[in-house]
Amino acid sequence: MTQATATTPISPQVYVPKLAYQIAMPLPQTHLFEVKLTVSNWDGELLNVSMPVWTPGSYLVREYAKQVQDFVVTSDKGRKLSAIKTAKNNWQIRTSDSSKIFISYRVFANELTVRTNHLDATHGYFNPAALCFYIPGFEDCPIEIKIVTPYPDWQITTPLPEISPQTFLAADLDTLIDSPFEIGKQQIYDFTVLDKPHQLVVWGEGNLDPDSAIEDIKKIVEVEAKIFGGLPYEKYIFLLHLSPAGGGGLEHKNCCSLLYPRFNFQGTEKHNRFMQLVAHEFFHLWNIKRIRPIALEKFDYDRENYTHSLWFSEGTTSYYDLIIPRRAGIYDEHEFLVELSKEITRFLTTPGRLVQPLSESSFDAWIKLYRPDANSSNSQMSYYLKGEMVTLLLDLLIRTRTQGTKSFDDVLVAMWSQFGKAEIGFTEVQLKQIIESIANQDLTEFYDRYIHGTEELPFNDYLNPFGIELQPIESGIPYLGLNVKTEHGKELIKSVAANSAAQLAGIDPGDELLAIDGFKITADQLADRLKLTQAGQAISVTVFHADRLMTVEIILGTPQPQQYQLRSLEHTSDLQRQLFKNWVSI
Repeated sequence: MTQATATTPISPQVYVPKLAYQIAMPLPQTHLFEVKLTVSNWDGELLNVSMPVWTPGSYLVREYAKQVQDFVVTSDKGRKLSAIKTAKNNWQIRTSDSSKIFISYRVFANELTVRTNHLDATHGYFNPAALCFYIPGFEDCPIEIKIVTPYPDWQITTPLPEISPQTFLAADLDTLIDSPFEIGKQQIYDFTVLDKPHQLVVWGEGNLDPDSAIEDIKKIVEVEAKIFGGLPYEKYIFLLHLSPAGGGGLEHKNCCSLLYPRFNFQGTEKHNRFMQLVAHEFFHLWNIKRIRPIALEKFDYDRENYTHSLWFSEGTTSYYDLIIPRRAGIYDEHEFLVELSKEITRFLTTPGRLVQPLSESSFDAWIKLYRPDANSSNSQMSYYLKGEMVTLLLDLLIRTRTQGTKSFDDVLVAMWSQFGKAEIGFTEVQLKQIIESIANQDLTEFYDRYIHGTEELPFNDYLNPFGIELQPIESGIPYLGLNVKTEHGKELIKSVAANSAAQLAGIDPGDELLAIDGFKITADQLADRLKLTQAGQAISVTVFHADRLMTVEIILGTPQPQQYQLRSLEHTSDLQRQLFKNWVSI
């Protein structure tokens, strides 16, 4: 017998191991999944098993193996087999000529996010990347997953096909990792869009109105399908977790996982925000799940997968999650401009936009975006947010140059036709070429300035042909440069703006703000207190700095805009009005 490796030829007639999981949760209140992987028809002296360190769609090494415990391996004869951990996420098993090997372990699951695992007395949710091992070199083998529920009334939802009661089949490792499981007490709502079945599956309690939500979800599905010419699946599941706080989403080919605060559905603004989340994750079933950067064409689950193109995969999707609900009639033109103004405000009040280029932000997602610190706003720029802004400018550019006959939609259609349908990874050069072909313009200078460079985005140059402009709204508050929040009865400085007078005076994030000009101050009072001062005025600021009392003098700066607003120009031409209508109308 020989040891199999990733390069060892596999003979279908002689050597195809059979992989089968049993996943149980006998005491769900302990937050422990009990997992057994059976490897049959094994032909090798050594068996290596690895656990992924990340999951597609969430670009951070999360070290899922840290939650593994009670790892035991036995043979079909009941003998305990030697298993040595050779890396943080890899075990090497000496099989002792056994052709059938049982790997048992438990995984602690008490983190409710869309990218991890959560198990309690009401449900079990897991992402296979965070729960299941794989055998390097055999990623193409089919995998069975049997779920053992602790109670007879617990239901199972997953996009995988059920081949026997509570047993599901994944065609390969990629399919398994792309298929989350929700197990427990669920509310399941079936509906049809474009003659295809859909489900909204809800865990938890809150003020969600499922009928209203489904009505708008249908509109989103129809609008996005119209862009790409149909739906690339036979069935789709919207898996929604109602949480105490927090939110987010993770895309999959045939479903998405959504996390949303349980009481944040009522009211127009909250409803619209949820629909933007739905629009974002659903849009991903084309853009990133099928239209993928070449670095993500084949996933390497053992390490970071670097690409400079997340600004397109995530940022463009963020732009469309704003405009899709408008096209669906979920909100009107005014609400769309208000929402877009909020996004532009977030961008223009992030100092890091002038420090970190967009392409670098994408590449460094693994070490920066998901690991923010007190200096992040000064030194980093989200590829979601700036990618959204760059896509806005490119959309407006294309619409202007073609007098409204084309838009960024045409870029997406071309990317879908050339790369997405066949799931062929695209390069940065190919993406640029397609955008240039639709715009009928060389975009090298645009790329150098706004994607590979850090020049300020000239919003009004691109907005003017549409009869609107971006205007700053002055706060009138002299600039101090501190972001302060009340935590546990203390006024903690969370961040200090780069090159601000506060930073140059030696105030740091983590300092406790005590007083201004000798009078006690709280985070809630800070803005009102500063309104009583003027730019250029000296104030004394007292803090605990590394537990030491410190008072410094600060010269207040000129008021900085804290908000930006899109407004119609006073006089517009017929062409401007037509371009605007084509852009924001249903």
